[in-house]
Amino acid sequence: MQLSIIIVNYNVRHFLEQCLTSVYKAIPNISAEVFVVDNDSSDDSLEMVRTQFPDVKIIHNKENVGFSKANNQAIAIAKGKYVLLLNPDTVVEEDAFEKSIAFSDAHSDLGGLGVKTIDGNGIFLPESKRGLPTPAVSFYKIFGLSKIFPTSKIFAKYHLGYLPENETNEVEVLSGAFMWMRKSVLEEIGYLDETFFMYGEDIDLSYRINLGGYKNYYLPSVKIIHYKGESTKKGNINYVFVFYNAMIIFSKKHFAKKAKAFSFFINIAIYLRAFLAILFRFIGKAKLILTDIILISSALGFFNYIKPFLGFPNQIELSNNYGILNVAAVFSAFIIGITISGGYSKKISLNRTILGVLIGAILLFAINFTFSESTSFSIKYLLSIIGLIALAIPINRIILDSYQTIKLRKENTKTTIIAGGLNFIKKIKTNIQEKQSSVNILALKKSNDTNKDDAKIYIGKLYQLPDLISIYNINEVIFSAKEISYKNIINEMDLSQNNYVDYKISLNSDLIIGGKTIEKI
Repeated sequence: MQLSIIIVNYNVRHFLEQCLTSVYKAIPNISAEVFVVDNDSSDDSLEMVRTQFPDVKIIHNKENVGFSKANNQAIAIAKGKYVLLLNPDTVVEEDAFEKSIAFSDAHSDLGGLGVKTIDGNGIFLPESKRGLPTPAVSFYKIFGLSKIFPTSKIFAKYHLGYLPENETNEVEVLSGAFMWMRKSVLEEIGYLDETFFMYGEDIDLSYRINLGGYKNYYLPSVKIIHYKGESTKKGNINYVFVFYNAMIIFSKKHFAKKAKAFSFFINIAIYLRAFLAILFRFIGKAKLILTDIILISSALGFFNYIKPFLGFPNQIELSNNYGILNVAAVFSAFIIGITISGGYSKKISLNRTILGVLIGAILLFAINFTFSESTSFSIKYLLSIIGLIALAIPINRIILDSYQTIKLRKENTKTTIIAGGLNFIKKIKTNIQEKQSSVNILALKKSNDTNKDDAKIYIGKLYQLPDLISIYNINEVIFSAKEISYKNIINEMDLSQNNYVDYKISLNSDLIIGGKTIEKI
């Protein structure tokens, strides 16, 4: 037996189905066994596995025993030369296992292997390659030095930022999403440490592989998709506590002499990061409003400074109540106006922003006329302020969009590309239009071969997807997994890498799976 694949499942039925579908497409040419260890899921995961994948070896736990223990149950009875711990929310390429076996067989010193991992937007996940979180390395990560110096060999060791993401290298830590190991090495060094509740067990096992005299490798020629849930997002407060507590456990186990001081700094970092998580979440939701407040403040300050040179009566006096009210009126009018128009919604539109500025101008005039003549803005000054703000806010949106700080919705309608055969495209198109009539739908040919009638049907070919996304401002891409290989899907996502595009894969005739949504057709 060449390979034992172990998947621990807990209430992710549809992701599990997609994962197993990709796994079985990758094992026809190798001898492999597949385990699903279910931690007492309340959905119909096990029924689906028994019905659709009868060859899978099921271990059904009557309670949630955790990630480490569940994997250990299957490792203990695995017969493969190699053992792969695979997350259920992953998708593998058709040749992923063949490449991994070939590389492992060619490197007798290999204890473990990790691969290039991308998320549901095609973005490279830095945890694909990691260094050992020694107290010093952890300190640099916790206090942000690794972000300030992302390619430094000293400060960026946690994610090995100085190593190219597309270059094979030795690494110290493997990702638990795809953790490939030699079974004989596991028998020698021991299985997963069940002390770790969540996170850290992959770091601990990787370190013990190194301590045993074996090497861990990063092989980017093999790529997978890893859909990451809310619980693993870095801004999630629960993630902060669980992740850093796992680091404390690891430190106490392997760096006992330094663990006490390290634990002290870790605990400080936990509460600091929790505070920052709340702060950044607020800033993330209010960043446009805060940006507009800064712009309006700058406009008022600028005009207040140049008024004596332009002959405007100097009416902004913050030392009296009317001056404060005048300033508050300007802020309130434009913030309320843009809010009413939808200019602060998740899908930011330049047109709605401009409409919001117009509404704000009308509100400002209305508010201004409620003040007496001696305490209100002059019409000349009011028009000047409105003119400057009307220019500054839309221009700022365009600048933020160019730096990908925000994503402007340049079109009034959502634009979707459907990649697959004609029947698939027609079915998905009809389904989408029944739900959302305003969606602009484009067809992408499933292959790269050329036919004289292609231009009448398709917007382009599969290899052109990254360029088409940019040209047509695509919001969504839907692939047919029955007609396009997972390898090609993952490759196009990897080449495109766009935070603002939702990539979705049609698993079967009635289900489409994406990183954020699971939709029934």
